[in-house]
Amino acid sequence: MRFLHTADWHIGKKIHGFDLLEEQKDAFQQILQIAKAEKVDAIVIAGDLYDRSVPAVEAIEVFNQMVIEMNLQEKFPVLAISGNHDSSTRLETGGPWFVQSDFYLHTRLDQAFQPIEMKNTQFFLLPYFEPISARLYFENDEIRTIEQAMNEVVKEMKTHFDLDKKQVLVSHFFVAGSEKTDSETKLMVGGLDTVPLSVLNAFDYVALGHLHGKNALKAEQAKYSGSPLKFSLSEIDQKKGVWIVDTENQKPLLEFKEIHPLRDIIQIEGSFTDLISPAFYESIRKEDFLHVKLTDRAVIPNMMNQLRQIYPRIIGVERLYGREEHNENKTVKTELKTLAPKQLVEQFFSEVTGEELTAQQQDWIKENLAEIHQIERGK
Repeated sequence: MRFLHTADWHIGKKIHGFDLLEEQKDAFQQILQIAKAEKVDAIVIAGDLYDRSVPAVEAIEVFNQMVIEMNLQEKFPVLAISGNHDSSTRLETGGPWFVQSDFYLHTRLDQAFQPIEMKNTQFFLLPYFEPISARLYFENDEIRTIEQAMNEVVKEMKTHFDLDKKQVLVSHFFVAGSEKTDSETKLMVGGLDTVPLSVLNAFDYVALGHLHGKNALKAEQAKYSGSPLKFSLSEIDQKKGVWIVDTENQKPLLEFKEIHPLRDIIQIEGSFTDLISPAFYESIRKEDFLHVKLTDRAVIPNMMNQLRQIYPRIIGVERLYGREEHNENKTVKTELKTLAPKQLVEQFFSEVTGEELTAQQQDWIKENLAEIHQIERGK
């Protein structure tokens, strides 16, 4: 059995307000081409299909088209689970007839004990769940943590093992010893979501989702595929892609296939003068998502607007050396007392943001100050 392991698509996700649907469609096409080139027997998606439990209409349309292409047009069986970002109730809609085209989407704990058998492999699709679901399913009030729940879950799964086949677990949790990045929602409360790696030893391979880096866990038989795209600055050095898993041998053979983003996340560094110089910006991909490290200390009027005219996808600006005003621009305490309220607001805004107020913002301030003045006069 040869399959492709991917996860954490987060369809509909935005990065600092920028829509990623175009990037996600491009990454999916690369995944599909890898699946075809590697002649896999199935595609496994280990949770977080969507970024939100109530995804936008556009996100649903994109995912639906992806399913049509890989499952109906290319005839790949798809084995998927819901993750912590997904709404299991909403995803479950249509499940009974999805299986008619070999699209297996498990969203409930009880479905995890019905293995999907393909060739020499049994797939156990375990969606993200909270301890209370296991407590109710096993009718065991002592189950309070995910570790306790997983012990019972695996014990039950083992009763369905066909010893003549390989066993693959598809799951979406934080496995002990893994490393997180900034883009993963922090689920841990008192260690509730931590699954010990030893619990997973019963399986020949564990296809994990939830953490966005393929190297988040150092284990032979359990792997995170990572997300197909970079979702935060902390992932800037990560290679994104999918695992190709072959269960024909005694130990599964694994090969990572890289995906190249339509637009990458990169960092640039320099003074404001450098950044707006053609000699500087013509040497980089201005369409990428950029984190700017600014070396200037002084306030630069209208800085962001000027930078965005050149770099349309700035996701953050970091001042490397803080902000230091020149003596001639420094306003001493005694001078602040002489400024009118409107001037105080303008100066505060400029010092905090590095930009000047727009005409509309000035009108709002003027209206609000006038209202405050009227209230004060009425007292």
